Amino acid sequence: MIDSAGTDRGLEVWLDGHFVPVQEAKVSAFDAGFQHSVGLFETLVARNGRVFRPHAHVSRLERTARELLLVESLRVDALVEAINQTVAHNQLDSARVRLTVTGGALNLRLEQPGRSDPTILIHAQPATATPPELRTEGIRVCVADDRLSPLDASGGAKTLNYWMRLLALQKAGAVGASESLWFTVSNHLAGGSTSNALLFKGGTLYSPFARGEEPSGAIPSPVRAGVTREALFELARQHGIPVECRTLDINDVLEADELMLVNSGWGVLPVVAVEQAAIGSGCPGELAGTLQKGLEELVAQETTYGIDPSDQDSTPVPD
Repeated sequence: MIDSAGTDRGLEVWLDGHFVPVQEAKVSAFDAGFQHSVGLFETLVARNGRVFRPHAHVSRLERTARELLLVESLRVDALVEAINQTVAHNQLDSARVRLTVTGGALNLRLEQPGRSDPTILIHAQPATATPPELRTEGIRVCVADDRLSPLDASGGAKTLNYWMRLLALQKAGAVGASESLWFTVSNHLAGGSTSNALLFKGGTLYSPFARGEEPSGAIPSPVRAGVTREALFELARQHGIPVECRTLDINDVLEADELMLVNSGWGVLPVVAVEQAAIGSGCPGELAGTLQKGLEELVAQETTYGIDPSDQDSTPVPD
């Protein structure tokens, strides 16, 4: 049963095609998500009663579900509609939305992989505001103990197996840090436990290659191609700032003018220190503030007028 504590009381989730009160929402004890962490998820934000770039999120999940043989196909448009309906049904203006797709009652020894009957859950709840001091003062991060492997087939996917990432966050919190920074087994930058990492140096915005962006013949990247990351690339280019994806190491991080961790929930958070080493001036940089302001304006514009550039058929629909 889903925890109905706090702000979830009175809300209803979309579970396998039906709206169910949070207190009554249940999945099987034999569901593959519960039994083996077989599943994927996406976290989205809604403003003005509309979800920001839902097609980009759902398309990424659908593509990963096929690649990892979770299901043969998912109906992207239908899932986007269900997400929008969940926000509207719960009468939420600003919301945090999570789409979870598990393997359902999955037999991992199926002779025909990808033929599972998935469990699909959509949960929308009131958005939680990011404490303003995290933007005005910046955050400190520590380096995660574990390393990501490019040989992991689930690298770059948002799977339900988040234990090590959450453990890294707990360890970060124990030493007064807000996030943990992950590197690969080859000691190249990947990102935060729950975020993408961006560096700004010498007038250029840098990012590690995400899965699928690597040069031909290169080792696959374990980095996720974040929807917010892509939106920030667009904003940077609009400001005349070049964007470059390449391999980055700890020296690139420590020598950066600015380091930012970005995701759909908090947008852009400026990092002012990694462990005990200051980043740049040791204060939030100008670009982080510019990108955060631009992102807020972009989200407001697209949700106000119903624009979703990740949906080729979408057009502005003023209220």
